[in-house]
Amino acid sequence: MKKIAIVLVMMAAGAANAQQTPMPQVTVQGEGIVKVTPDMATITIGVNNEGNDAKEVKKENDKATDAVIKYLKKVGIDAKDYQTDRVYLNRSYDYDKKKYYYRASQTISVKLKDLSKYDELITGLTDAGVNNIQGVNFESSKQKEYEAQARREAMLDAQKKAKEYASALGQSIGAAMMITENGSSSYMPLRMKSVSYEMAADSAGSRETIAVGEIEIKANVTVGFALKL
Repeated sequence: MKKIAIVLVMMAAGAANAQQTPMPQVTVQGEGIVKVTPDMATITIGVNNEGNDAKEVKKENDKATDAVIKYLKKVGIDAKDYQTDRVYLNRSYDYDKKKYYYRASQTISVKLKDLSKYDELITGLTDAGVNNIQGVNFESSKQKEYEAQARREAMLDAQKKAKEYASALGQSIGAAMMITENGSSSYMPLRMKSVSYEMAADSAGSRETIAVGEIEIKANVTVGFALKL
């Protein structure tokens, strides 16, 4: 009976060890990149004023900002598509003139959904009081759709790599055992190409004032596939 009991214990232990043995896997990283031409942009603009009197400087800056916002409403930019990013009032000392001066500024981001209106918008904003354009960030209105496409391509890239590794060992891959997204999809400028937009006030016909170029939407994943002998 003791011998039978020992044999049963050994069999149970062997079964437990077999269950704890991890399934052989190959783990790879996959990348998917989708290149698209942007169809809208977020423009960061600023209104700046400075002088010797804090109240007067702020008053002038508020006046210019009010004119800018009224212009945005006039040309039909939706209220949800522009927003104040930063308001700034600072006192500095001029060591050469031995006196203080004040600087006021406000930064506003504007989403432009029709890039053909870029020149007209910038001209109007400048006339309204904008004296600083801090940057233009090009975007796509189909961002979510392209992100999903990039993820699919990243998975296919991972599957291809896993098959290549397994094939070199005379094996094949099975089901995906683990999938990890390495951060969110990225969205970055890729290259610039000139695009021409006509201006009504330009008698020469058209002129090039911005380079829209292309952007790339990228996804990265880590995938573990089961290995088949």
